[in-house]
Amino acid sequence: MNWDRIEGNWKQLKGQVRQQWGKLTDDDIDRLHGKREQLEGVLQERYGLAKDEANRQIDDWSRRFKM
Repeated sequence: MNWDRIEGNWKQLKGQVRQQWGKLTDDDIDRLHGKREQLEGVLQERYGLAKDEANRQIDDWSRRFKM
């Protein structure tokens, strides 16, 4: 899915984000506003992921949605 569409539908996708990455707080998710780079940074911080791994997880997650 195009990331612009994810960003535009962020409110509807928050639950899926919580389900995928349970260590993210509601505040984390609310502050992201669907911004991919910010999601990447929070995943690196909370999960100790390298940038490439965070990007891979985000790509895998975003491919599941047909909007």
